[in-house]
Amino acid sequence: MLYFITGNKNKFEEVRAIVGEVERLDIDLPEIQDIDPKNIIRAKLLEALKHREGEFIVEDTSLYLDCLNGLPGPLIKWFIKTIGNIGLADIAEKAGNNKAEAKTIIGYAKSRDEIYFFEGSVLGKIVAPRGDSDFGWDPIFQPDGYDKTFAQMSKEEKNKISMRKIAAEKFLVHRNRIKP
Repeated sequence: MLYFITGNKNKFEEVRAIVGEVERLDIDLPEIQDIDPKNIIRAKLLEALKHREGEFIVEDTSLYLDCLNGLPGPLIKWFIKTIGNIGLADIAEKAGNNKAEAKTIIGYAKSRDEIYFFEGSVLGKIVAPRGDSDFGWDPIFQPDGYDKTFAQMSKEEKNKISMRKIAAEKFLVHRNRIKP
């Protein structure tokens, strides 16, 4: 059985729509703090393997601002909690560089010795908050080629181009390739 460990229902629904048969496990795994999301994901997967038998996926979705040399990256949750979307938009505006990259990395573990990573990213820019969303930094991220932020897009519109979709599709190709 394949388990996706997440407390976020929206993330789970998006991944399940692409991957198919996957069960959600809402277990609280310790999350190390690191600038490299692969280290965070690996630690979570290794902890998950202690809890139950099966195959697991976990993911990390990060926001990288050019004006901060890639920060906040996987530390985005703490930036949102402290300075919020308005603070991040202000930093990009004051720095005169609003370029950003939204990135999802999905980690997949068949065992302690078989851990794989699948990355999806979307380039865009940081803008003043627009749209209603309780989904992190969606109100300030406008993907290149669009005039709406993620928060202004319908769920279907966002899911067609999201970094999570790209990463999940790469995972699915890998998993189908190795299935008997």
